[in-house]
This record gives sequence, structure tokens and C-alpha cells, in this order.
Amino acid sequence: MKLYLVLAWRNIWRNKRRTILAALSVIFAIVLAIFTRAMQHGSYDYMIDSAVRMYTGYLQIHGKGYWEERSLENSIEIDDEFLKQIEAIRFVEIAVPRLESYLLVSSKEITKVANVVSTDPEKENQMTKLQQKITSGKYLSQNDEGLLIGEGLARMLNVKVGDSLILYGQGIYGTTVATMSPVIGIIKFAIPDLNNSFIYLPLIYGQKLFSMENRITTISIMITNPKQISYVLNEIRKIVNDNYNIMTWEEMMPELVQGIQLDSVSGLIMLFILYLVITFGIFGTIMMMTAERTKEFGVLLAIGVNRSKLVLITTLEAIFISFIGALTGLIVSYPLVLYFHKNPIRFSGELAEISLKFGVEPIIPLSNESGIFVAQTLVVLLIALLSSLYPINYIRKLKPIEAIRL
Repeated sequence: MKLYLVLAWRNIWRNKRRTILAALSVIFAIVLAIFTRAMQHGSYDYMIDSAVRMYTGYLQIHGKGYWEERSLENSIEIDDEFLKQIEAIRFVEIAVPRLESYLLVSSKEITKVANVVSTDPEKENQMTKLQQKITSGKYLSQNDEGLLIGEGLARMLNVKVGDSLILYGQGIYGTTVATMSPVIGIIKFAIPDLNNSFIYLPLIYGQKLFSMENRITTISIMITNPKQISYVLNEIRKIVNDNYNIMTWEEMMPELVQGIQLDSVSGLIMLFILYLVITFGIFGTIMMMTAERTKEFGVLLAIGVNRSKLVLITTLEAIFISFIGALTGLIVSYPLVLYFHKNPIRFSGELAEISLKFGVEPIIPLSNESGIFVAQTLVVLLIALLSSLYPINYIRKLKPIEAIRL
């Protein structure tokens, strides 16, 4: 067997141009397949991260029944030690406690319903970059007794920084919320629904208004590695008791999951078309190489070389060329994908405007997940190896005398 390996290796370098051409077809196929799949997965990962970072987090802890009823009676009592336990879990980036409810907001004769979010200002900014959304005024601090208001809602109520708003509604267990709070800052969300309805208060101030000292409605959790969400979920379950409910981003945003699944199907169709193109490209190269060697094969068969041994050597040649192309393609792909992972592709035009309207930066960072490199390399390698069956069949049917005369 060693002799056949040596012969096959020497044969592929006997005609360097032919070997390089065949290897290049495999290299190009692998680079194209990896780049396409990395771009698709990268866009999904970025879309998910942008959506969960906007508000929900990858995981959310709340009281039993809160998600369905959104009632303050289903709130939970926590302390700093509990939050520290959550944030001490591996892969947890931050845990943001919030107290959420709805209140009537009035300015002179104008009254609107607002989604009031009482939150830890520092943690909220780390997660949602809320401070960057301020268009006038300043950001909240822990001990402020004022509010941030969405730009659209501020316009409807005809208020600006320094004006006061009347907040009125119901706290926990039927208590009344009635206060006048100054507008500290005005924030602008890209999504109109948020811009026209959201008000932010410091958590301490909000707990005081709703008579809910040490109580919150939700804890939004960001993690550093979304692939480890199952691990983080299991670790949180060890900490919390039966009075808590934990939801993943998939459960909280089923529309996003469905959108990604639908796009993934179309992406797989495009990938299948790409594989067809790759198959024809590699197969065409193999056919050309085989046709070039027809006379060579005829001479070898005519002088008595066993047909099965010739098939074995030709197969080994195809395997060597396929592996050279696959390994080189992998080496070329990795720095390319890594570069675009750190320097995302930026798009413009109408597509960019649509992304900005939803508060998503118009970029596509490529995914550098190792599984993409392995899977695409193996698929293209398999296509190359299957294409090598052609010369085997060709040699099996080849007639030496006819081949020599070509």
C-alpha cells in the first residue's frame, strides 16, 4: 500500500498546473460555503442579541403567573445577595431588576397611558445603552426622584426637560399611586411603540411609589455566550424556588423565532443551490483532468498495468488533491471570517434605513463558530470525493487501443 501512496503523491505533482487547478476549485468552494454560512449565522446571532439587549434579555425571572397577568400581585421579593448569586453564575453578563406597571400620565389637560419601568439606572444602561438614547436632559441616578420619558410621549404631552408630570394609578394590593415627578431627560427609541409609551424611573423611587419595597416584577439576564443558555438556565433553577418562573428569549419572543426559522429555510435553499454550483465546478474540473490523461491511462493499461491498481492510484490522487484543497480552504477561510467578525459588513440604502428604524445597526458580523468551519469543509470534501468516482468509472470502461489513438 505504501508504494501506491508514493506513486499517487508523485503523480499529482507530475503536472503541477493540473493539481493546483483542481485544488483551487476545492479551495474556492470551501471559502465560498464557509463565508456564506458564517454570514447567515452571524446575522441571526446579531439580530437575536440586538432584540434581547433592547429589553427582555436572554433569560427573564419573574413570579408565577406574572407573564400572563402582568399584575403587581405576582411580583417577587429580592435582595442584593440574590442578584449577586445570579451574576456569579458563569457566562452571566448582568442581571437587571425591574418593576414594571402602567400608569396614567398627565400634563395639564392631556392624559396618556404609559408603560412605567422602574429600574437600576447603572445596570439598565449596561444592558440597553439607555443613556446613549438621551436627546435632552441627563440620565438617571440611583437616588433621583424624576423620570426619563420617550420623545414621542413627551411630544404628545407637550412637555420638556424641567416640566413635571402627574403620575396616577394603582400600586400593589389596591394602593393608590399619585405623585408629581419632574422630567429629568428625554429619550428617543427607534421603535415608535417604545418611543410613544415608555417612562423610566430609578428603581428605589419606583418601589416607593408602588409601595413595593424590595419587590420587583422581573429580572432580565444577559449572558456572554448565547450557546450556554441551557447551562445558565439550569444554574439559575438551582438558586430560585417554586415561586419563580424563568423564561428564555425564545418563549418571550416567538415571532422572532418564527422569522429566523423562515429565513433559515430560505437560507438552506440558497445553500443547496450553492452546493450544486460547487458540485458542477469540482466535477467539471475532475472531468477535464481525466480527459487530459486518457492517453496516459490507455498506455498504462496496454503495457499490462492492472486496471484495479490503476483505479486505486487514481482514487488516492483524488483523495490527496481533495484534502490539500480542503485544508488550504480552511486555512484561508479562518482569517477571512475572523476579520469580518471583528469588522462587520456594513450595508446602506433602504435596507439600512429599515434596520435603523428598528434600532438595529445596519451591519452583518460574520459568525466565527467552529461548527461552521467543520461542517462546510466536510460537505465540500465529500462532494470532492464523490466527484472522484468519475475517473474510476471512466478507467473501468476505458479501451486501451482507442485511448492511445486519441
